[in-house]
Amino acid sequence: MDQTTWLVLLIVAAAVGVVAVGFILRRGPRPTATEPPDRPFAASTEGMRRCPNCGVGNLVTDFTCSNCGKRLS
Repeated sequence: MDQTTWLVLLIVAAAVGVVAVGFILRRGPRPTATEPPDRPFAASTEGMRRCPNCGVGNLVTDFTCSNCGKRLS
């Protein structure tokens, strides 16, 4: 292949990249999820108390929630 062929291929690849970026930007922002995402690992709640306000697990020795600060029952 000579230099002209490489130059044409480079220009075509750049044009495809510009078009792809245009489609991505035109798509707009992603919608926000209403529920928390799935965690890739299992979490044990043994020895923990759930916050009645936000549902986060806290240690048995905690008096307030580590997430929202509400007093635990």
